[in-house]
Amino acid sequence: MNVSSTHAALLVAVMALVTMLLRFLPFLIFRGGRQTPAYISYLGNVLPQAIIGMLVVYCLKDTALTAAPYGLPELLAGLAVVGLQVWRRSSLVSILSGTALYMLLIRLF
Repeated sequence: MNVSSTHAALLVAVMALVTMLLRFLPFLIFRGGRQTPAYISYLGNVLPQAIIGMLVVYCLKDTALTAAPYGLPELLAGLAVVGLQVWRRSSLVSILSGTALYMLLIRLF
């Protein structure tokens, strides 16, 4: 292994270790039957929706509403995602279908 390969391998190892530590840390902290604090439970309930909301805002922030196609691909793909989610209750189907529709629409407009 040359220096670049060694450096890359060390980076991957450190990232894997940090990821594993972050995944295992809650189980290590709250083991032994200790009660999970109320604020941790609250964050576990509200953060997923907040993160999705932030991702939607981030994805739509550069939408040009004053120039053609006036945000139509974004609107149609967003409506498709919402409709599929209400109908199928499958995040994977909703997101993949909405992404595919959006990619198709930006090629057509």
